[in-house]
Parts: sequence; C-alpha cells; structure tokens
Amino acid sequence: NNPITIRVAHFADAQKMLEIQREVLAEDLFLITTTEEFQQTIEGQQSWIQTKLANDHEIIFVAEHHNEVIGWLAFQSPNRKRLAHTGSFGMMIQKNHRGQGIGKRLIEALLTWAVANPAIEKVCLGVFSTNVGAIALYQKMGFIEEGRKINEIKVRDGEYVDDVLMYKMV
Repeated sequence: NNPITIRVAHFADAQKMLEIQREVLAEDLFLITTTEEFQQTIEGQQSWIQTKLANDHEIIFVAEHHNEVIGWLAFQSPNRKRLAHTGSFGMMIQKNHRGQGIGKRLIEALLTWAVANPAIEKVCLGVFSTNVGAIALYQKMGFIEEGRKINEIKVRDGEYVDDVLMYKMV
C-alpha cells in the first residue's frame, strides 16, 4: 500500500535531494551543518553525485514513493589506503515519510552493497546522542557503539550533545 523503491541515485536526482537536505536542515535537530552554512547549488549537487558514483568505494541510494525521491543515503570512503576498507554514511528522509521503515530499507541496501563490495569491511556512522530513534534503528540493524565524542556538538550556548560513533563489520 506504500510502494517504496530503493535504487542507486543518478544525476537527475540532484534537485530533489537538495530540496530534502534543505528541509532537514531547516528542522535544526540532528545535523551539524546549519542552514546558514549550507551553500550547495544544483550544479554542486550534480557534481557531488557524479563523483560518488564514479568511485567504487562509494554509493548513494535514494528512496522513491510514487516515482518521487523522498529520502537518500550517501556512503563515503576515505581516500587513504589504510582506511579504504571503511566508510561512513549519512541519511536524510523527508519528515512526513519517517517512521515507515524507509531508513531501514536504505541501510539494508547499503549493507547489501557493502557485503558485495570486497573493498568495504566496516560501515560507520556518527549520530547525535539526542537522536534516540536513529540510534535504536542502528542498534536493531547490528551497529555497535564504538565511542563518543563528548559534548562534540554545540547546539546553542550552554547546550551540547555527544557525537555517538557506531560501526558494523560486513
């Protein structure tokens, strides 16, 4: 009843991905970047997508509902030989589509891709300690907390949150 398609992103998704990122940033809840700092253009987003998809160690997935992109996940790997077996991901889903298993489906697609990619052995992420829903999802999917950067994120004067570092070996 709620047909969601997960697929690899392509160049034409740039505009919608950018809109979703701006919407999520405007919520001002769980992202390090603020709306004032975010200066990405459509051309920059298109270039970023092309760069990720041209790298065998990186991938971007989108979630579609009725042929409209409603969320995305980007996995990036460090450009260092001794770290090339790792990578980290970030994910953004439109607010009105959260809580429907879309994040889980995007992560499942990533993990399936990572298992099939012999170069990737460790999938990592960082999440605000206040994002309890996301942490619960990650734990349910087998991610383990490997550390915390205490008071790493200054939300506003006098208010800090930890950056929770999680990983899963694939």
